Amino acid sequence: MKFEAPMLVVDDINRSRAFYCDVFGLEVVMDFGENITFNAGFSLQDKALWTKFIDAKEKDIIYHGNDMELYFEEENFDDFLEHLKKFEELEYLHGVKEATWGQRAIRFYDLDYHIIEVGESLAMVCRRFHDQGMTVEEIVERTMLPVEVVKSFF
Repeated sequence: MKFEAPMLVVDDINRSRAFYCDVFGLEVVMDFGENITFNAGFSLQDKALWTKFIDAKEKDIIYHGNDMELYFEEENFDDFLEHLKKFEELEYLHGVKEATWGQRAIRFYDLDYHIIEVGESLAMVCRRFHDQGMTVEEIVERTMLPVEVVKSFF
């Protein structure tokens, strides 16, 4: 058996498609009209069709569960933060937070209240620490990454 991809149920597939293409620059690799798959490895399903598949009513589909997220990493995190300013409709869970291992991330909702996290790539975290004068050993200690991985980023 092979796991293929997570799928999000959405109210308006065309609006959600535009959201993911515009905000993240994703491309659609399969388009079945009411179901699309992005090059990032996840799919969207129109709610009206989904309810038929699972023999449910549209009112049975509940958004805003806050129990999962789609996670993206970005090499140019600061540039991405500037890009997000173009999307006034975004509802943020929080601004930029830095994890104990040094990775910065921001979380917001998509149009159907699925949580999106965008984190700074770990390569960029290591490079940022290196540029701040940390040694490889200090970066390994802070990020908990193997020394070979940290060295591969330079």
